[in-house]
Amino acid sequence: MREIKLSGGEITVLKLLGLSGTPISGKQLIERANELEPAEFLDTLDGLLSMGYVMSSKVNIRLMEDVEHAFFRVNAAHARDLREAINPSRRRERDRSRRRRG
Repeated sequence: MREIKLSGGEITVLKLLGLSGTPISGKQLIERANELEPAEFLDTLDGLLSMGYVMSSKVNIRLMEDVEHAFFRVNAAHARDLREAINPSRRRERDRSRRRRG
């Protein structure tokens, strides 16, 4: 298990996607991300895709139109680590309970 460091924008986009691994359409994602600037949203989404944290049905996501015609989901291989990166208090609680048992 590795520690993942996320920016505020990355946390926002991951929360919009949901960490369950269920696909969401690009249109829904854009509707949910209405408070983010399009350029910031695209840059953040591209970064998450390039790191492999998010999967897409389209290879190239460069424009908002590309996002609209794609489906996205959080990569199940990283879901647990991403959940802990978003909410680090869960990890601390789990670590404490492990120490008490041991």
